[in-house]
Amino acid sequence: MKQLRSTIIRAGLGALYFTGAHHVLRPLLAGAGAVFMLHHVRPARTSDFQPNHHLEITPDFLRATLEHVRALGVDIISMDEMVRRMNARDFGRRFACFTFDDGYRDNRDHALPVMREFDAPLTVYVASEFASGHGKLWWVTLERLIAANDSLDVEIGGVIEHIDTRGTEARQAAFVKLHDWLRNLANDKEIHLALAALCNRYGIDATSACRDLCMTWDELKTFAADPLVTIGAHTVTHCQLAKDTETKAREEIEASRAAIATQLGRAVDHFAYPYGDRSAAGAREFATTRALGFKSAVTTRPGMIFAENAEHLTALPRISLNGNFQDERFLSVLTSGAATAMWNGFRRVDAA
Repeated sequence: MKQLRSTIIRAGLGALYFTGAHHVLRPLLAGAGAVFMLHHVRPARTSDFQPNHHLEITPDFLRATLEHVRALGVDIISMDEMVRRMNARDFGRRFACFTFDDGYRDNRDHALPVMREFDAPLTVYVASEFASGHGKLWWVTLERLIAANDSLDVEIGGVIEHIDTRGTEARQAAFVKLHDWLRNLANDKEIHLALAALCNRYGIDATSACRDLCMTWDELKTFAADPLVTIGAHTVTHCQLAKDTETKAREEIEASRAAIATQLGRAVDHFAYPYGDRSAAGAREFATTRALGFKSAVTTRPGMIFAENAEHLTALPRISLNGNFQDERFLSVLTSGAATAMWNGFRRVDAA
């Protein structure tokens, strides 16, 4: 199903590009600007099994994106400046913001040097437990677990299932099956318990991915000192807030903000909802971040930024720079607003 979805998206992007429809639609759908969403930026990996490939782009593709945005005459600005323009209804020039989720070390090593080439600000949303070195990047751990074994015995719904993981196709199928099973559990505590059982059985360290991939507090202090960098909050444990109680969700948001402020010695005014889709963040979470005084909060719901979003700054959409669609031809489609409009039903505001 995920492969089919990717194929459909690629076909849709290609159709918009080759028909030139996005050029006609740009004046209607491009809006005031865009917030780009990224995760990893690093050189391409050679492994045949990369189920999390959608979460990474190469430095060259980031560079191509920045070049494209600048060629459009679009201002690349910080989230603070975006909020200022939105509140002032200052839409004289279109803008773009670049945001990175989770706090990966490659944001420092590979993304920041490219951003410096363009004097382009970036915002990195940090899950505080990741920076502490004992967070659980369960989607990465699942990839490593499958890659390290020829088969897995997994208890799903009270029944032990024997899952073949020999060969790239079998591994990909196993990842999709287990990822969907984990993501649909009641909450993140259940995800971590289920994966911990598998890790214990097959000798995988559930927290090693965090230490391997995420910046530590000391690294973040140096990183955050760069004038181009803004650090935002991303909860403590990278949880699906909407699946927690209101009290627990608020604690995740507040504690993450407090930890970052204490460790880095600066105010934390911007937030990103982990996962960020409808199942993970909705009206309750949007109201919570607003009540806590965040200047902005971003989702993963697709969309451009329009003037109407000024009334919903804690429910902002983003454009994903998806590693599965690293084709420079698609950049003009993405920045036109045509693709996201079709994905979100032509809604300018999606804050419910």
